[in-house]
Amino acid sequence: MTRFVPHVGWMSRGPARLLAWAGRIGTDPADSNETVLQKRLAVLLCVGTLPLTALWSAIYLAVGAPWAAAIPAFYTIFTPINTAFFAWTRNLAIYRFTQLLTILILPFLVMLSLGGFRESSVVVLWAALCPLCSLLLEEPRRTLLWIVGFVILLAVGALVEPELQPPGLPSWFVTWFFVLNVGCVIAITFGLLYYFVGRRNFFEQRSEMLLLNILPREISEALKAEQRTIAAQHDAASILFADVVDFTPMAAGMSALQLVDLLNEVFQCFDGLVETYQLEKIKTIGDCYMVASGVPRSRADHASALVELALDMRRAVAERRFGDRALSFRIGINSGPVVAGVIGRKKFIYDLWGETVNMASRMESHGQGGTIQITRSTYELVKHQFDCEPRGSIEVKGAGLTEIWHVTGRVRAHRHGLSA
Repeated sequence: MTRFVPHVGWMSRGPARLLAWAGRIGTDPADSNETVLQKRLAVLLCVGTLPLTALWSAIYLAVGAPWAAAIPAFYTIFTPINTAFFAWTRNLAIYRFTQLLTILILPFLVMLSLGGFRESSVVVLWAALCPLCSLLLEEPRRTLLWIVGFVILLAVGALVEPELQPPGLPSWFVTWFFVLNVGCVIAITFGLLYYFVGRRNFFEQRSEMLLLNILPREISEALKAEQRTIAAQHDAASILFADVVDFTPMAAGMSALQLVDLLNEVFQCFDGLVETYQLEKIKTIGDCYMVASGVPRSRADHASALVELALDMRRAVAERRFGDRALSFRIGINSGPVVAGVIGRKKFIYDLWGETVNMASRMESHGQGGTIQITRSTYELVKHQFDCEPRGSIEVKGAGLTEIWHVTGRVRAHRHGLSA
């Protein structure tokens, strides 16, 4: 017969299992991350304190304080029923209000039954969890109501304390319960704040990563500081466009899912190369891939870095198949001044404007499969590092006759320098 032998790894997963269980109670697929966090914290607080309330009830009963024992016993019975109701209705507002109300009032009633603040070992401190948890679970303005309620109860307790009849608990018991009440409340407060801050930081980091995958860091920081139109002139930048040759007829013979998978595989390959050279991916439009160098951070080697990328892109496409297909790309590059920034109020995108961008697009569209076509402005910047073959002039819409070159590879000395 096989026996189950618990081990340390299994036991260490206990808190994680409790968190996962609490996270499933009352949640809805449509809930936001903030709502899920609030529901989880509410359940953890209310259900997690049940062992303590049951213990307090048993101890009070053992020392001859039946009224004080009955109050935490009520919480021990009420909370599981209320939590089950919450799991059924998924109504956080009702669950939150009823639980906060019991957390506020019940410690005050225990204090009255034990004869005042000192005789009850300041058990009313437990009521302070009410406004604290409200701050974590509700809008800040609602927390003010709970704080006012807590202060009013303290004032009422001070007024009626001279009329109370303490049950005569031993002094050692009062002292030790003072330590337990203060220690437990502080420990619970720290635990809630620790978990809340940790989860909030997790969500903020995910949001930050998502934002940085959409916008450059400098632009995202500027938008977070002030939502406004952001535009900057960059006098020295290079732009690359890459496009799949014969994409339209190829797409006609593929399902939508196959097409998306194919482009995703290609662009993920390009994304890795862009990251290697610390360039800026601007966007994809259909099968077109756009990259910039020298924006938003200026760099002296903006043209050569982009040509290096283009050579690696061409080699990557030539050496492998995507979606079991051999692809060919036209690549065009141009260098010059551009305007870069973010415009509009919704669905931000970091984009580039100017004749330099238009000419780079023309270099791609007028190119040939498997070639890297550049303008004179780019050629003058990279001619000492790369082998460039002059291809004469072509007619470009809006620009007339334009000189072009094809980059065939790195010059031998530069190639040896890279390998060294």
